[in-house]
Amino acid sequence: MVQPGSELHRIALKRLQDRGVTLDEIAELVYNLQQPYLSEITMELCLENVEAVIRKREVQNAILTGIELDVLTEEGKLSSPLQEIIKEDEGLYGIDEILALSIVNVYGSIGFTNYGYLDKTKPGVIGRLDDHTESNETHTFLDDIVGAIAAAAASRVAHDNPSISDIMQ
Repeated sequence: MVQPGSELHRIALKRLQDRGVTLDEIAELVYNLQQPYLSEITMELCLENVEAVIRKREVQNAILTGIELDVLTEEGKLSSPLQEIIKEDEGLYGIDEILALSIVNVYGSIGFTNYGYLDKTKPGVIGRLDDHTESNETHTFLDDIVGAIAAAAASRVAHDNPSISDIMQ
């Protein structure tokens, strides 16, 4: 479990929860990324790694920034054309991915490939957040942040288990 941490950490966790994202959902993404390479992986290990990623201040800052931009967009508080670009999650915008890459960067290059895969396939909670048809909520930044947290946590698992290299398969 996450040890009681800073106020920033507590707020970041609360914002994720308020936006309907659970750490268990992120851990499930980690599990699915690493299970083909580490047969003894557990959800508990995945959750521990998700929690460790979120304890990083850089990650907390990215969570708060991205969610705030999503909320401001929902409330119509951004100026045009940025309001429309974020609301529509325009494909060529890319700043949402750049913010997510600040999370992925914390744990090395394997995180980039993990993130790219998650961003392209949009499994689980990422797909739910990316689906704009079910609600009026904006998750332009949040879907990428969740993917980045999962990618970084999967990278932590891989770094802790160097024997699971693709070369050894």
